[in-house]
Amino acid sequence: MSDDNAPWLIAGLGNPGPEYAMNRHNVGFMVADLLARRMGAKFKRATKGQAQVVEGRIGPPGPANRRVILAKPMSYMNVSGGPVTALRDFYKVPTDRIVAVHDELDIDYGVLRLKLGGGDNGHNGLKSMTKAMGPDYHRVRFGIGRPPGRMQVADFVLKDFSSTERKELDYFVDRAADAVEALVTEGLERAQSSYNS
Repeated sequence: MSDDNAPWLIAGLGNPGPEYAMNRHNVGFMVADLLARRMGAKFKRATKGQAQVVEGRIGPPGPANRRVILAKPMSYMNVSGGPVTALRDFYKVPTDRIVAVHDELDIDYGVLRLKLGGGDNGHNGLKSMTKAMGPDYHRVRFGIGRPPGRMQVADFVLKDFSSTERKELDYFVDRAADAVEALVTEGLERAQSSYNS
């Protein structure tokens, strides 16, 4: 396991640009933005890699307080692995201290699942990260549900959340940010017992 002084790298996955901002595929960016606001910080362009970053701390004062780098890869979802790997190398982050926050089709809307390692389940952002650095990073999976009827998956994930979904979106994003904080400060098992609904 990793050195206790090593930072955590939290990568919210999404696509850059205002046209994608409210897409289901961009929920990772939404969670990262909220975490940055909680830290009282604004994203800036990274010196290394194609990403926006915030450096700060998460957790209460004392031993549970953790140094974190929040990142939003600006390379488009399907090639997230390059920017995340560049940040991992630049900040010397062990792979088991990397957290990908992403949308998940096979979980009902708003449901969270936290895990370490595993497959990509057809998610191109995870596929790119796993290809770049192996599968042994944490995932905070934010359920978006399956597309209705015969809608193609690609169309569904690149559509904005529906007006019904948006009524609860802030609550679910807030809960996902809480789950990330719990993962980083309390460890995977405790975070899973609190947030894996």
